[in-house]
Amino acid sequence: MKKISFLIIAVLSLASCKKFLTETNPNNGTLDSYFKNQNDFDLAVNGAYAQLRGLYNNKSAWIMGEMRSDNTHYDYKSSDQAVATVNRYAVADFLDDKYNNQTPPKWNAGFNAISAVNLVIDHIDDIQLSEASRNVILGQVKFIRALVYFDLVRFYGGLPIYKHAPLTREETYIPRSTVQEVYDLIIADATDAAAKLDAPAFPQTGRATKGAALTLLGDVYLILKKYDLAESALKQVTAMGYTLFPNYGDAFQPGNKNGKESVFEIQFNTGLAIPQANTDASIYNFLPRMTNTTVVTGVNFNSVTTVGGFNTPTQDLINTYETGDQRLDASIAIAEGTFNATDDFTATAVVSAVNYTAPAGKAGRPFPKKFLHTHTIGGQTNDNWPVYRYSEVLLLLAESLNQQGRSGEALPYLNAVRARAFGDATHNITTTDQATLQAILLKERRVELAFENKRWLDLVRTGNAITVMNAFGVKQKAQYSYLQPGSYNVTQDRLLFPIPNAEILLNDKLTPNPGY
Repeated sequence: MKKISFLIIAVLSLASCKKFLTETNPNNGTLDSYFKNQNDFDLAVNGAYAQLRGLYNNKSAWIMGEMRSDNTHYDYKSSDQAVATVNRYAVADFLDDKYNNQTPPKWNAGFNAISAVNLVIDHIDDIQLSEASRNVILGQVKFIRALVYFDLVRFYGGLPIYKHAPLTREETYIPRSTVQEVYDLIIADATDAAAKLDAPAFPQTGRATKGAALTLLGDVYLILKKYDLAESALKQVTAMGYTLFPNYGDAFQPGNKNGKESVFEIQFNTGLAIPQANTDASIYNFLPRMTNTTVVTGVNFNSVTTVGGFNTPTQDLINTYETGDQRLDASIAIAEGTFNATDDFTATAVVSAVNYTAPAGKAGRPFPKKFLHTHTIGGQTNDNWPVYRYSEVLLLLAESLNQQGRSGEALPYLNAVRARAFGDATHNITTTDQATLQAILLKERRVELAFENKRWLDLVRTGNAITVMNAFGVKQKAQYSYLQPGSYNVTQDRLLFPIPNAEILLNDKLTPNPGY
């Protein structure tokens, strides 16, 4: 909201100029006169997409989505007590509060994206556009707004709803709407986007499609327990030409960006004249702190004082992969080497995580291999960020069917994902017991979508977060002596994150979440 406030001030200044000047200053522009042709709208839509990078290429995304869960932890460094470092530890350990500086960036990035969308919606009728062009523009930005609100409502609960860009203080500083009201807006936007956008054409461009909008809609309906509506949306997606790559790791290869398994992904391109690199969600954040990363990444980069040491896969996650599941080797690797007295790492090799045991005198530190690909500049990679993949469509559809008591119908969708993972059908699931299958589906999502920032949200939406994370915390505190006694005290209040304190200070109509 802070950045939005600056934008609003700028807009208000322009508006006041219109009121009090009798002639237009040629050095000033206004939003009312900016959109002169379709290209101007296309650029504005591109700007809205660019804001999504701030939401997903952001440390908050994986700190809140993965490190909050049993999937990942961090490399503790006693000598590093910088504010950002300590605050990341606090989020993972359930010790964060309203002053934590690692969770507000998600809020800020989300509302920046919403602001960019609303400017397009507010001015769509400034010029005459063909119906087809108008639909494509509105379909894309409404998908973006629905996607952003869906992300934010699950982490923060009720939110201020902005359907238009606010132009006055009264329109800017508004109270939080209810969770249901936020979901009503998400459903309306996603439904409209699905109606206006076309089915995907392969290879895709990376822009939102009908398939992306329907997948989002199916995901929303599943959370709201409207399983029949989720099924209807998701079955439409299965008829649009998506398919799984033969090998799991292929889905993350830069050469397969926006491919047949991609439903929607955040775009990065280091090959442009002005490179758009993946930084805050790149592999360098997830490696141990090293003065030289060459052995692991092929590029010499010092990650000791910058980005390394976070989102470390837990042994609990590694143990979840079944024998023969090829996703383990594709998802996680081991940086083998030694830690020094200050907890910095020197890698001597990269080895498989399958059945790994560290040899004498060596330490094995796991990291998310699925995001390790060839690049040329340390700290900057060319990986897109997956928001929805077709495998998730299949798992969401299987869950929606199982929750309707149609477990037998769910099995083909689940087993399509597992057959790819194991290389054949020998590990297909056959049980039709609803409760058993639901537990299997949650476990399947954990290993299929590991490190894609889904795990914490899955634990919360299925009602498992408190039980799972308290039990995980007992194991963590037995393993790591640096954890504080009050860590991993997971209560109902901890299922949401605090509304950023700076926002509450700016807007006295905002109410904090319970417990903060």
